[in-house]
Amino acid sequence: MNIGDVARRSGLPAKTIRYYEDIGLVMPLRSENGYRSFRDSDLHKLAFLGRARSLGFSIDDCRNLLELYEDSSRASADVKKIANEHLLQIDAKIDELLEMKRTLSHLVHECAGDNRPNCPILDDLAAAGAEQPCEKHVSST
Repeated sequence: MNIGDVARRSGLPAKTIRYYEDIGLVMPLRSENGYRSFRDSDLHKLAFLGRARSLGFSIDDCRNLLELYEDSSRASADVKKIANEHLLQIDAKIDELLEMKRTLSHLVHECAGDNRPNCPILDDLAAAGAEQPCEKHVSST
């Protein structure tokens, strides 16, 4: 298969496939004229990588997961460890996003949204260099 075929079948852009080749995640065969030739195993790896990336795994995690996938003597505990660490990162990101939402919701609620120039949203953004969290910069009016 050429890169267009494998891109279509894997659902990944050709640019991503070339990047994965550059960093050694897939190694298609090369003809004498330099054209890539992908095997079914390459397509399978690319689909695997696409799914792993869609779940937010880092490139390093993907590399490790792919190595474990290809190792028939792997311990599932090793796979679970990688997934569990990623899950902890997702939980931390969710907490961060919820805090951002609380802060922005508070600021939107505090803003009158009328023709007056004072705006707690802009005041908070301007105070971003201060030591305190954003919510503490908003005065309740």
